[in-house]
Formats: sequence, structure tokens, C-alpha cells
Amino acid sequence: MNTKSAAPAVRRPNTVAVGTIVWLGSEVMFFAGLFATYFTLRAMNPELWAEQTAKHNFTFALINTLILVASSFTCQAGVFAAERMQPRATGASPTKWGAVEWFYLTFFMGAVFVAGQAWEYATFISEGITLGSDPYGSAFYMTTGFHGIHVSLGLIAFLLVIGRIYAVKNFTHKEETTAIVVSYYWHFVDIVWIALFIVIYVVK
Repeated sequence: MNTKSAAPAVRRPNTVAVGTIVWLGSEVMFFAGLFATYFTLRAMNPELWAEQTAKHNFTFALINTLILVASSFTCQAGVFAAERMQPRATGASPTKWGAVEWFYLTFFMGAVFVAGQAWEYATFISEGITLGSDPYGSAFYMTTGFHGIHVSLGLIAFLLVIGRIYAVKNFTHKEETTAIVVSYYWHFVDIVWIALFIVIYVVK
């Protein structure tokens, strides 16, 4: 009797992950427009830029940046836990943490970053640098402000992921995919901020 060999299973890409990547591509274009605006205004007002950038607290901005960058690593640790189907901790040690604990830590670090950015805004406003004060103020608040909104949306996403993990009885690949998708977004906002930090605080 002839037997037919089973056809190899076709592994299709996850539609949610692919859709997220496509959406992030549009976000890249959005931030590219903001960067173009920033560079254009800086080229037109070099003396103003030199005066206003001198008011930055570079050390504070660097520490705040390092906190956000570190949160990408804690986020990825949460993804690794989700991929091994470990939603919650099996012990007190961080090596035994699950996705929930790593995402809580990521949320905290992201919240610290947003609070630091708010403190910097308050400092700038006290020095007379506002959204409508001059071209530098407009460029600074537009670029960092839109990024701050994206970070805040990421924090909400982490809370939704954590809530979903607690809500389901069994942790499945759906929850794993959700965690991975949120990590894509978080890594994206981190990369954008690194570029912003270099442009605003480092390049003179």
C-alpha cells in the first residue's frame, strides 16, 4: 500500500506582530519629520541654539537616558520569561522572575523617565523656555513631548499586558504574543530617545 508523506507544516508569520512592525514603520516616518524640523530650525538659528542648549543639565539627562535604556533590557527579560511560558515568579530571586515581575520593573523605570522629563520641563519653564518662547523651545518641546507621549502609551500597554496575564487562567501563546508586541514598541521608543538624546544633548 502506498503511503503519502505528510506535507511540511508552513509556519506563517504572526499577523499581530507583522501589523505592529508595519505600524512602527509609519512611526519612524513621523519622528523623521520631527527630526527634520529640528535640524531645519537649528540651521536657521545657530546662535539661539548655542545659547539655549548651554542651559541643559547634561548629567541629569544622561542618567535619565540610562534608566530608559536599562528598561529595554528588563522588558526583554520579561519577553524571555513569556517565551518560556512563565507568567509569574517561581522564587524571590530575579533569576526566577516571570513576565509580570519584569514588566512591573520596566513600568517603574519608564515612569521614572517620564517624571524626570517633567522635572526638566519645569526647570526650563522657570528659565523662560516655553513652547512659544522661541524656535528652540518649539523644537525641543515638540520632539521630546511627542516622545514622552509615546513612552506614556507604552506604560499603559504594560499595565494592560500585566492585567491580561492576571485575568487569564492559563498563560498561552496569545499572551506571549502580546508581550512580544509590546516589547517591539518599547524598544522602538528607546531607540528614538537615544537618537533624540544625541541630537539635543550631545551634538553642539
